[in-house]
Amino acid sequence: MASSSAALPNAPGSPEGIRRARILSSKLYFDVPPSKASVIYSSSYDIAFLGIEKLHPFDSSKWGRICQFLISGGVLEKSQIVEPLEALQDDLLVVHPESYLSSLKSSLKVSLIIEVPPVAALPNCLLQRKVLYPFRKQVGGSILAAKLAKERGWAINVGGGFHHCSANEGGGFCVYADISLCIQYAFVRLNISRVMIIDLDAHQGNGHERDFSDDRRVYIMDMYNSGIYPLDFEASRYIDQKVELVSGTKTKDYLDQLDKALEVARNSFDPELIVYNAGTDILEGDPLGRLKISPEGVTARDEKVFRFAKEQNIPIIMLTSGGYMKSSARVIADSITNLAKKNLIEIPSKLSRK
Repeated sequence: MASSSAALPNAPGSPEGIRRARILSSKLYFDVPPSKASVIYSSSYDIAFLGIEKLHPFDSSKWGRICQFLISGGVLEKSQIVEPLEALQDDLLVVHPESYLSSLKSSLKVSLIIEVPPVAALPNCLLQRKVLYPFRKQVGGSILAAKLAKERGWAINVGGGFHHCSANEGGGFCVYADISLCIQYAFVRLNISRVMIIDLDAHQGNGHERDFSDDRRVYIMDMYNSGIYPLDFEASRYIDQKVELVSGTKTKDYLDQLDKALEVARNSFDPELIVYNAGTDILEGDPLGRLKISPEGVTARDEKVFRFAKEQNIPIIMLTSGGYMKSSARVIADSITNLAKKNLIEIPSKLSRK
């Protein structure tokens, strides 16, 4: 009888065994007290130094402003927000090869991924602190969100959703594959075996599509503008349910197509967890998304997805992903407020006690 680790894919020395050991020893999953809401955020998420952040259309203070709106609106108290831990090297190695992580020690490489050419001239130690550390905190938030959702039915990471990054390559302002990492941790730590990704960012989620190309445990529904970045036709072959939109798609048409897509998804797959990538670059006026969805349309979209999950009693995590206008933060906060009002999420706050 063969005794090689090839016969035992989870044997301690095998790649799967090493991955499993890393997941089990990670500190990214921790117990959150009941007094906290299932809303994850850290002030470390926000990127701001030397004005460099203004050289990319992404609003890198969006995440903090979402929380400010929720707090000032009485939906959430600051003390209820859950602060995640930073994803460390061993945590990231669960998905990323060491060669890729080492490549991020090149400022040129980082500049290409985040699409800010002047960054190439900066010392890498500065980029590690001011750019990569905030992203690693957001990765920690996405991973923790799955644990919270399993326990409470839902969780929102006010950040994350780096859906252009795969295990081997970053791009499109996405340095780490937080969606793939979140799911791999959930497989091991939450003992689940079926995950649905609902990716409604305006751009195709080519990173997670490549990572789960041959993994039947993951069902991917991706509804995106097919005429814009990343135009990754190979990755699009791995989408289980593809809804390709055209530039200029308006709110009613968008929501009608979403209704049909969710019905197909409901009849196609029975997930134990939903990862909802809720980019707001679908908004009318977004310079990169090129769709024409109203703020009310975004609220309706999010409500439909959360209702889809609640009706089937499936835990759901929401990641905020792309959104390239200053108005995005307010739109996201208004949508989360609506979810609370409709009892699709439960936040022990002034709003829910009214």
